[in-house]
Amino acid sequence: MGTLYLVRHGQASFGAANYDELSGRGWNQARHLGAHWQAHGQCFDAVFTGTLKRHAQTLAGIAETLPGLPPATAVPGLNEYDSAALIRAIHPGPLEKADTPERFRAHFRLLCDALAQWMAGTISPEGMPDWEQFSNGVHGVLEQVRQGHKDQDVLVVSSGGPISTAVAQVLGVTPEVGIALNMRLRNSAISELSVSARRLMLQTFNTLPHLAAPEDAGLITHA
Repeated sequence: MGTLYLVRHGQASFGAANYDELSGRGWNQARHLGAHWQAHGQCFDAVFTGTLKRHAQTLAGIAETLPGLPPATAVPGLNEYDSAALIRAIHPGPLEKADTPERFRAHFRLLCDALAQWMAGTISPEGMPDWEQFSNGVHGVLEQVRQGHKDQDVLVVSSGGPISTAVAQVLGVTPEVGIALNMRLRNSAISELSVSARRLMLQTFNTLPHLAAPEDAGLITHA
């Protein structure tokens, strides 16, 4: 039996003109993860990422401290939804910059509302697939791993949306529960799935063993 390691990207640049860029903290999170795996002798037989820059940068940070990774396969089905397009679909006017705790919380309340409406098919955000297409893209990656790597350890670097969708599919819970899972995922967190020829099973969710030291508490982030 193999293990699929689902890793959320390191902290990106929330509030900046280009979100799709790791912050300095995000790079450090990725390097810590690679060093943790290196210290524990972890190897991977295959690597998959989305096609976003923050996915590639997170993998690059891991590779700095975990040499010998196999070449990565970039899969669009591991890309994140467009949060800005989702929010515009239910709040077309300008939003205040999320530069205070209350505005930050308001931003994510809007996002959760938009996600629920997208999943229900009541909104069609511009430039985005519908929920079924998004969910099927994630399912396709899981099936690719299950069928082709059932006795291997596989690393996937992606985003909160695809990872929470994958976990929700494995657990058989509703998409709405998937939203709650999504909102809890921390940057560079690991979720593990056991891989057999018949099915995938959840082992761990949203863990940060590489940031467990007290001096690394400042590296724990959610957005």
